[in-house]
Amino acid sequence: MKMNDFCCSKIVRAGFVIVLVVAGVATVSARSTSLEFSGDRTSIVLARGRERTMLTGNARIASDSTIVTADEIELYGTDFRYAVASGSVTVVDTKNDLRVTAQKLFYDREAEIMRAEGNAVMEDFANETVVKGGMIENRDEDGITIVQIGVRIFRENLTARSEFARYRRRENIVELSGLPVVLYRGDEYRATRIVIDIDRDEVALQGEVRGTITTQDE
Repeated sequence: MKMNDFCCSKIVRAGFVIVLVVAGVATVSARSTSLEFSGDRTSIVLARGRERTMLTGNARIASDSTIVTADEIELYGTDFRYAVASGSVTVVDTKNDLRVTAQKLFYDREAEIMRAEGNAVMEDFANETVVKGGMIENRDEDGITIVQIGVRIFRENLTARSEFARYRRRENIVELSGLPVVLYRGDEYRATRIVIDIDRDEVALQGEVRGTITTQDE
């Protein structure tokens, strides 16, 4: 671990516990990756098996291609694998060209799983899609985003709402359930389950189906 530019520091030794209260930037090397973190106030516990860091005020962590900023971020676990952020959370994922905002966030750096809660919004710039919901979980290894509670999906010529959505980003396919409604190219679709293949302009309706088709007068 390297630390620099600290305004102040305090080290308290109690048994094998070392607590540092600092201000500045720290970098932690974890296996083949590195984690940089900073905050107006940083508390660090370095006891083996109890590693924990609390960043307060303008909190920021940067890991590989992901940057998280929030009012407060807590890091814990071996090699600070886990992060919990709260208050005005913003995530920028440059690898997948995503931006997420929420009130709370859980991030597993090793499994590359991110769960955002509280007015969560994900902007998928690569697919030109905006997703909103009470909870958004992004599973990077699978290329899947799970959205729950008041789901809203926006894209050119497409607006969808439901209580549950499964967004397969690599295939650009959206699966909706829980009273789903889709407005697609001026037409409205309702069903028990709706699957949208955006690239192929296909809408598959399952279960009880209702729809309104708008025709253009010649």
